[in-house]
Amino acid sequence: MAKTKTAFVCNDCGADYRKWQGQCSACGAWNTITEVRLGSDAGGVRSARFEGYAGGAGAQKKVVSLSEVALEEMPRFSSGSAELDRVLGGGLVPGSAVLIGGHPGAGKSTLLLQTMCHLAAQMPALYITGEESLQQVAMRASRLGLKADQLQMLSETAVETICDLANELRPKVIVIDSIQVMHVTDVQSAPGSVSQVRESAAFLTRFAKQTGTVLFLVGHVTKDGSLAGPKVLEHMIDCSLQLEGSSDSRFRTLRSHKNRFGAVNELGVFAMLENGLKEVKNPSSIFLSRGSEPSPGSVVMVVWEGTRPLLVELQALVDESHLSNPRRVAVGLEQNRLAMLLAVLNRHGGLMTGDQDVFVNVVGGVKVLETSADLALLLAVVSSFRNLALSQELMVFGEVGLSGEIRPVPNGQERIREASKHGFKRAIVPIANVPREPVPGMKVVGVKTLSEALDAI
Repeated sequence: MAKTKTAFVCNDCGADYRKWQGQCSACGAWNTITEVRLGSDAGGVRSARFEGYAGGAGAQKKVVSLSEVALEEMPRFSSGSAELDRVLGGGLVPGSAVLIGGHPGAGKSTLLLQTMCHLAAQMPALYITGEESLQQVAMRASRLGLKADQLQMLSETAVETICDLANELRPKVIVIDSIQVMHVTDVQSAPGSVSQVRESAAFLTRFAKQTGTVLFLVGHVTKDGSLAGPKVLEHMIDCSLQLEGSSDSRFRTLRSHKNRFGAVNELGVFAMLENGLKEVKNPSSIFLSRGSEPSPGSVVMVVWEGTRPLLVELQALVDESHLSNPRRVAVGLEQNRLAMLLAVLNRHGGLMTGDQDVFVNVVGGVKVLETSADLALLLAVVSSFRNLALSQELMVFGEVGLSGEIRPVPNGQERIREASKHGFKRAIVPIANVPREPVPGMKVVGVKTLSEALDAI
């Protein structure tokens, strides 16, 4: 009888150990190490299981030089949604494995059901549901008004059975909803455990690579928003997407965290309506729903999301603090960077906020991860502190250095043109980002230092 091998793997970072320990030495997390069954040590079985994992089955196993590798583009086909194609890098690639995560109710199943019903009219498509019954999926399709007469459905959780049936039907696209309920017979643990999720994802991804099938995996997330299950799951797949949206908003954002076939940090915007998720053609318009009267602490900035500019509103509130340690709260921005920029404002702008509570928020739930929001943040803080409303026709972007200089940001010309399209008449930007030719209908003010920017408002 073959001996079963086990290992102890950290759920957060994927580090493995020979025995259990309370804290992971790699990431420092506590109580995240669980036992994982690796299967038997039968060499023949292992070789057969992992054959063709990185490419199609039957590929020639020979060493070639890098110059001999073909450079033609990956063949793609559209999913039927322009926003989903944008996040994926231009469409679906045969043989790719895509993982979509999100909180319950975010719209993962709705988005995939709409996509599969569209693709089923053009090619064989198979939807595997492990959490919901077939009646529940059919009721959702009927409520959304989808044409579902050509979509093939299956309610199954055994991975081997799914792959055997897929070999007979030969679908071009498969959806697994969700990976947490799938199980492999050889692994003697409950579905949803680290061992089952890891082996099920590896089995399905290998099948997709060998047959050239597009595989969608639906994944759950934890309370902090990270993907549930082992971290190695993100290394197996080709694309990792996150569908985000609060319960009090009808807008959903689809963001790419990993993409082997396109740009990362790409953003797609959808609106949750009664008939399903509808793509938003102009995302800047939904994040600029400002009041008719200008208010202190509000300014519009242009951030770069993937391959396109996005106009968002940044709000700041500065209030006298009654605590010994004033509060610094940033929603949608990095809190440590807020504290650093306030120190720069004190040193080079002559405005001390050491006895003030500072609250900063990016309207619409957008998460700004780039440094182009530095100048807009400081001008919003100054506007709130002085109770001075900025013009609603003003747009700001720029990176602020520790010595008070305003540094240029990438794609500055495209940001200015995007703001001009939305009717903005004035812009404060780094002097290196000022266009050589004037922008029709817009006055662009270039600044070198923070003091110059404060004088410009």
